[in-house]
Amino acid sequence: MKALVKQLKFELEYVKKENKKLQTVFIGGGTPSSIKHEEYEEVFELIKPYLEKNCEITTEANPNSASEKWLLGMKNFGVNRVSFGVQSFDNEKLKKLGRAHNSKSAISAIQKASCIGFNGINCDIIYGVEADSFESLKKDFDTAFSLPITHLSAYSLTIEKGTKFYNKSEIKIDDEELSYEIFDYINKCGFTQYEISNFSKAKEFESKHNYGYWEHKEYLGVGAGAVGYKQNSRYYPKKDIQEYINEPIKYEIENLSKKDIKIEKVLLGFRSSTGVKIELFNENELKKMQDLIDEKKLILKDDKVYNQNFLLADELALYVIE
Repeated sequence: MKALVKQLKFELEYVKKENKKLQTVFIGGGTPSSIKHEEYEEVFELIKPYLEKNCEITTEANPNSASEKWLLGMKNFGVNRVSFGVQSFDNEKLKKLGRAHNSKSAISAIQKASCIGFNGINCDIIYGVEADSFESLKKDFDTAFSLPITHLSAYSLTIEKGTKFYNKSEIKIDDEELSYEIFDYINKCGFTQYEISNFSKAKEFESKHNYGYWEHKEYLGVGAGAVGYKQNSRYYPKKDIQEYINEPIKYEIENLSKKDIKIEKVLLGFRSSTGVKIELFNENELKKMQDLIDEKKLILKDDKVYNQNFLLADELALYVIE
């Protein structure tokens, strides 16, 4: 935490120099709720002068470590949105995923957050796990929707190199039909899809922080393994905790070309309700775009194109971009 404060002070100098404000704050990656809320006091003191009015401040939390005291402490610091890594309400599936909580503690954590007065509560659910079916996932979603949540994130399981699932490829299933069934069901339950994995009970509960990434805004990345984006470059603090503690402001820099930025804007714009500005495309690409508009794959509205089927985002981007 001392290293994080050191890096945060360094990053806030940039905000000050550019005369900017922090529009959103997201505390996540790892498990913020495994650290006592008192440890965050200095972080909130430092960012306070830079926060925009009514700034969305989200914290991730694990159901087994987000105690009432912790949630209340974070709320008193100004956190107004909490995102629970529930993943499932099925105890067998939770065991399979190696989660430390059970269904009961997940339900209790969401109810506690609501009683404390958080006005935004997200629940993460993972699908595409071995033995998943529409019926088993429907139970998960029904449980989630019976609770006071305002937002749902439904992520397809991805297996990263170096994780304990890497040599257990059988744990993941790829089923496009299942994705369509799930999306359809969540929408029917009153949660509108505004990005490939994100659903919201109302426009006001959509994650403003996520929009920052999709719209290619600048963001600070503070902490071990965080990622920041400034002046067309990404910077990566050390991933290894000990290395980060030793050198919190030693970054790897990735300079993005105009082509890189364009590809990202198109991909992210097609994966979400953000859309893509027409001005990004050259003449040839605009012809291909017209094909997709004629085929009713894309919709043109106010100098922007919008994708209706987020699962096709990558294919559409590959087709259009030269």
